Amino acid sequence: MNRYELTNINSLIKRLDPRIKILEVFFFSIVVAVSNSLPVLFSALVFSCSIVLSAGIPAKEVFRRLVPVNMMIIFLWFFLPFTIEGEPLLNIGPLAVTHEGVIYAFRISIKSNAMMLMLISFIASTPIFTIGHALLELKMPKKLVHLFFFTYRYIHVMNREYMRLINATKIRGFRPGTNLHTYRTFAYIVGMLLIKSYDRIQRVRNAMLCRGFKGDFYSLRNFSFKKIDAVSIFLMIAVIILLGVMEWTATTCSSI
Repeated sequence: MNRYELTNINSLIKRLDPRIKILEVFFFSIVVAVSNSLPVLFSALVFSCSIVLSAGIPAKEVFRRLVPVNMMIIFLWFFLPFTIEGEPLLNIGPLAVTHEGVIYAFRISIKSNAMMLMLISFIASTPIFTIGHALLELKMPKKLVHLFFFTYRYIHVMNREYMRLINATKIRGFRPGTNLHTYRTFAYIVGMLLIKSYDRIQRVRNAMLCRGFKGDFYSLRNFSFKKIDAVSIFLMIAVIILLGVMEWTATTCSSI
């Protein structure tokens, strides 16, 4: 299922104002990022899962988007339990797995997945250019939004150029190895990719100027605040306050 098919899924989340989605994801992520209590983090994860279910996104697509994040988290699990000082839980040769290290890695795992699930449920149901226009409505810098637009639009083009260069080297019998010829070949590929990128940038710029581009992107859609947006804001504020109170209570109890 591609991104276009995901944006056509009819759900309550899809009907929300894109500006509200962005703000809710932003503030929810801040609260989760600064929280350390495991009950708070578990509650945030459960809430994120419920939002994903209400968004109607297939489980296969959710897991596919979680894989890159969790691959990085698995990498952290190989280091954090051994590098953070604390009470030893297990000795593996000269290395000691500490209780504090395991808890720290566990917190990162829950935080990352909770924030990513919320991001998937809110952003996957919204066309990418609608997100860009919503950012402009929220008074984000134009240059940042333009960078967002062009990165999304042309990163796939650059990937196709890269694959074309790789295929060209394979046709000529190139086999990568750990030698100077391999390093030189990949340096040529990177250099050629930069040259092609610069050439395409110039052609795109000239094409946009010919069409009268003056630094503004216009949208045919007008955002409007609806009752469902008010309900969503109320629910998110309630959840954020609840998580904040739980975190404050846990911090107070642990300091006594």
